[in-house]
Amino acid sequence: MQPADRRHQQVLEFAPHPETRRQWFAQLWSYRSVLDILARRDFQTRYKRASLGVIWAVAVPLLQAAVMAFVFSHVLRVGSGQRFAVYVMSGVVAYTYFSTVVQAGSTAIVDGAGLTDKVWFPRALLVIVPALSSLVGFVVTLVVVVAITPVFGVSLGPRLLLLIPATALLFAFSLGVSLVLGALHVYFRDVRFLVLAALTILIYLAPIVYPQTQLHRFGPWLDFNPLTGIVVLFHMSTVGSGGPWVRAVVVSVCATAVLLLAGTEAQRRHDRLFVDLL
Repeated sequence: MQPADRRHQQVLEFAPHPETRRQWFAQLWSYRSVLDILARRDFQTRYKRASLGVIWAVAVPLLQAAVMAFVFSHVLRVGSGQRFAVYVMSGVVAYTYFSTVVQAGSTAIVDGAGLTDKVWFPRALLVIVPALSSLVGFVVTLVVVVAITPVFGVSLGPRLLLLIPATALLFAFSLGVSLVLGALHVYFRDVRFLVLAALTILIYLAPIVYPQTQLHRFGPWLDFNPLTGIVVLFHMSTVGSGGPWVRAVVVSVCATAVLLLAGTEAQRRHDRLFVDLL
């Protein structure tokens, strides 16, 4: 092989120390085409051979929201009226995206070990894929919820613009949790089962299917759940629910920043070590 040919070869070097943050992020950016391909494949595979295709992404959360709205309004009687149905739908749609992303992202590195054995790329891309591929179904479902909101007697207004920061915060929070759990799952395979258990409980530890005021003096404690601030933004954008919200949103933003920082650091520092454990 001629020296000129060698200069065009890509060489993968394993150093005893992790790459700098700038190098790591530059490497992620250089593999953006791989991320795009993986996200497209994940989305297409999810609905492959399904007759209704992406409609399932809309039907499942809306059906779940309808059942919960009926149970909590007619059986448990924690809410009433047509506005309560929209309240539940907007919360369930956000939580469905979060649970889908975290459940897939937390195990993505281990599940994708066969792929990274053949072609090397930063394993953090595997964790980012579910967050991107699930956005399509989430956005379609959100559009449907907004479209049917007037049917329930709730008028639309400028508050719908809150959906933009709400969606951005939901995406960032879900990704941050996935990055942290994805790294932990390489070392502790119990993470998969802990995530499933936590997702079953978390939907009741945030004001998703019931108003926060129903808990009376215990209600303000929900503000310290990072999901609360995110769900509150979705409620404010659709039904304009009032009440204190600043503390809950601040907690969500701070928790998201900490999780993203911890997740990226865990992926950057341990990526070169994952291969020995997969």
